[in-house]
Amino acid sequence: MGKLLALSAVLATALAIGIVPAGAITNGEPDGEGHPYVGLMVAKNAAGVPLWRCSGTLMSSTVFMVAGHCTEAPAASAVIFFSSGLPTGIPLGTGYPAAGPNPCAGITGYPCTGDAAGAPHTHPQYDPNAFFLHDLGVVTLSAPVTGRGFGALPSEGELSDLPKHASLTAVGYGLQKSFPDAAAFKDEALRIRMVAHPRLMGIDNGFVGDFAFTTSFDAKRGGTCFGDSGGPNFIGTSNVVGGVTSFGTTDTCKGHNGAYRVDQPDDLTWLATFGLAPS
Repeated sequence: MGKLLALSAVLATALAIGIVPAGAITNGEPDGEGHPYVGLMVAKNAAGVPLWRCSGTLMSSTVFMVAGHCTEAPAASAVIFFSSGLPTGIPLGTGYPAAGPNPCAGITGYPCTGDAAGAPHTHPQYDPNAFFLHDLGVVTLSAPVTGRGFGALPSEGELSDLPKHASLTAVGYGLQKSFPDAAAFKDEALRIRMVAHPRLMGIDNGFVGDFAFTTSFDAKRGGTCFGDSGGPNFIGTSNVVGGVTSFGTTDTCKGHNGAYRVDQPDDLTWLATFGLAPS
């Protein structure tokens, strides 16, 4: 079933159960230097005001891949941090926000200045009202980043060939645990790079069509949760990004966790315009 053919049925299902942008790693463990090419991105508007944060993957020296809802308007620029631990700056007391109209004036470190910076781009078919159908974005960096390694793209349709319950490696920053609203003060958003090993649960079905896949969320293997989106879901223990963390269905990370596939023709064709191709 193609993306356009699947649109009406999947959109109706998704809206009925309340799909929302999702996030980072829950019940995982610190990644250390396991994936130094995974970074924390902060989007800014045209005035330089930080908007939101996401995770993503350095795919070449000048291209950082994230989710589309991380790069959508009003994002006009982005800064990226590659530290595996707390990035310098907030919450370490740098005086943010600065007085005046520019909260980043004179501020060095998170969330204002990072290890890289660039311009955001969103999949040309991205629709914020149905973000999960084309939830892919990139940041083209203003200066090359080297010495960290890179993620790789899957071949066309590679995800469909994976066996049921195939192991994945999810990496991201942000929320390590999530609680109901009444206990929201207990949310743990440390902004450190975390890793978990969920399993592939659903793909090429009536819920996710051929544009996404769902993953397990058990405490033993860990999974993804709210806080940051765009982080990679690597195939097995490889550096091949099968999908970017995209959506969730509950406020306690107990429902479906979803990743947007990057192995479909429209995605690979668009990514090729930035010089990226399957290895």
